[in-house]
Amino acid sequence: MKIDRLLGILTVLLQNERVTAPYLAEKFEVNRRTVGRDIDTLCQAGIPIITHQGTGGGISIADGFKLDKNVLTTGELSGIIAALKGIGSVTEQSRIERTLEKLGANSDAVVSMSEPIVIDLASHYKGQLTDKIEAVKQAITSSQLIEFDYFYSKGENHRRVEPYVVVFQWTSWYVFAFCLERMDWRLFKLNRLWNLAVCGERFPVREIPPEKRDWGGQFANYKDTGTKLLALFDKSAKYMLIDAYGLDCFRETDEGLYFEIGYANPSYVVGWLLGFGDKVKVLEPPEIAKEIQATAKNILSLYS
Repeated sequence: MKIDRLLGILTVLLQNERVTAPYLAEKFEVNRRTVGRDIDTLCQAGIPIITHQGTGGGISIADGFKLDKNVLTTGELSGIIAALKGIGSVTEQSRIERTLEKLGANSDAVVSMSEPIVIDLASHYKGQLTDKIEAVKQAITSSQLIEFDYFYSKGENHRRVEPYVVVFQWTSWYVFAFCLERMDWRLFKLNRLWNLAVCGERFPVREIPPEKRDWGGQFANYKDTGTKLLALFDKSAKYMLIDAYGLDCFRETDEGLYFEIGYANPSYVVGWLLGFGDKVKVLEPPEIAKEIQATAKNILSLYS
């Protein structure tokens, strides 16, 4: 996605004094003309990028903008995303404007990425989650417990948790929290979380275990469980596989696209595969194939 590449280029520029267009083209697997258009887009978003010609030339960000190259506030990141996409973010427009003003020269207000919100740039969601996100962020800042009704595959229950981070990953928002019922760290999907309330009861802040700080790892565990899915996709589904898992996620043959991945949640896998309709056939494991077959029969019975 273009927004991913734009933020990727911005990150590279923030972390380096100067880079060349060929370097960016190779890194992001595009041609130099595309890099040039991306640089123009970043400039239009209010980011002061300078192009140096001649020997030793390259592309850089104006020194006044850089502040500290290793840190960027989440508010700044949200503002940049909004400016690049030309739409509002999960915060109010006035906050975006303040962010862009803050990013001007001579500003020294920078905090580390340990702020209580992490944005994964796979996509951007704008909608009714705003109130939930703001309430959770306020609870995190003040170290207050939150409680809510949670709906999941086994039914529903009421949870009281210590919130620590709001995470955006795989097109969905989550709150990373210590669950007082399970006495363990959990990710709760905000779309399944209702009747949210900030309890007003403060909690002593726990140290998040290092292995839990890898937000992407919460999902990457699905790929390393030893349980593998092997499926044959129709070639017409290539763009959807690339969109979800990248260019190297399948092996192309005359028969179609052989796709292999690990998983931990069979229900998620079945639901994902059903989204491809008749464009995929499960080869392994047999239990997933049988589940899809049974689902297909149930669907057929609804229309018979």
